[in-house]
Amino acid sequence: MSVDTATVAKIASLARIKVTEADLEAMVPELNGILAWVEQLGEVDVTGVEPMTAVIPNTLRLREDVVNADPLTGGDVRDKVLANAPAPEHGFFGVPKVIE
Repeated sequence: MSVDTATVAKIASLARIKVTEADLEAMVPELNGILAWVEQLGEVDVTGVEPMTAVIPNTLRLREDVVNADPLTGGDVRDKVLANAPAPEHGFFGVPKVIE
């Protein structure tokens, strides 16, 4: 596949980029070179190569999920929190219905 000046002008118009005539002429061989390189990549034999999502293997560092026993900064204070709620329901904050 190759592009000409009209194609480069159309691409610039679609991208809303103002390009002069001199720049259009200079971009034609550059875009043709890029397209030739992409076509060359299509010729590479990749049979037996597993698809990757990243170049290096990534694993999440997980921490143990524990409740902090400190009464000031820890968890397990639901009853104290719900004591301030105007309408607690089943261990949660009760809120007015929004959607009819």
